[in-house]
Amino acid sequence: MTDYICLSENTGNIIPQPFFMKKTLYSLWLMPLLLLAACAGEQNTVNQLSEQEKAEGWQLLFDGKTMKGWHLYNKGQTPSAWRVQNGELYCQREMFDVEHGDLVSDREYENFDFMFEWRIEAQGNSGVFFNVQERSDIPAAWASGPEYQLLEKTHADYAANPKKRPGCLYNFATVKNEVEPKPTGEWNQGRIKQVDGKVEFYLNGVLTAEQDLTTSEWQEMVANSNFKSFPEFGKHRKGRLGLQDWAKGVAFRNLKLRETGASTSEMK
Repeated sequence: MTDYICLSENTGNIIPQPFFMKKTLYSLWLMPLLLLAACAGEQNTVNQLSEQEKAEGWQLLFDGKTMKGWHLYNKGQTPSAWRVQNGELYCQREMFDVEHGDLVSDREYENFDFMFEWRIEAQGNSGVFFNVQERSDIPAAWASGPEYQLLEKTHADYAANPKKRPGCLYNFATVKNEVEPKPTGEWNQGRIKQVDGKVEFYLNGVLTAEQDLTTSEWQEMVANSNFKSFPEFGKHRKGRLGLQDWAKGVAFRNLKLRETGASTSEMK
């Protein structure tokens, strides 16, 4: 015989008290398992290509375990502040006994669709470069490669300069469509497309920048910018990809690229 009973608020029925105890215990037991399953499901897809992506020609540029395919700009495989941890390509700014600098891809790309996930620490500022020319007479990746801007919302530049917000073609134009970056610590989705020098940027699925690097308009924009003293900046339609080492820790994962044909139809 049941010793304790209670009244259901919904129906007014009298229900044995142990029923509630069992239900509560079951919920407490089940919730951690569901969370673990969700995390495991995410881990199984991070830094992996789906069968459809493989069929479409996507390449994985970061395997989540090594820095294979990447090196420090103009310094090769020199030990650096870039590390692989928890399936992320992470730049540890607080490390002072190793080299600091931008990480660039071993390969060069011309016509491509590049997708990546990024997150950045509070007040962080970083970027992704493309068309980088790696030469001893060019001091850094940013001196030749235009930049997809990464910026955390509490950074002073976020409010002070709309041309430096995440998803911008750094310091050249404001975003075409307003989009909010994810809260600090969450992953954002970035995307850079280039076909025949025509470039598109996306942030979290929203088109944020368009620029044709082959036009006189672009040449004039560069001539009137802070990059005018760097003769190779923005003049190339092929080069390395670059990940910027800057003032705060930044992390990347799910770096995927598909090389495309030299046709404007690829931009759609």
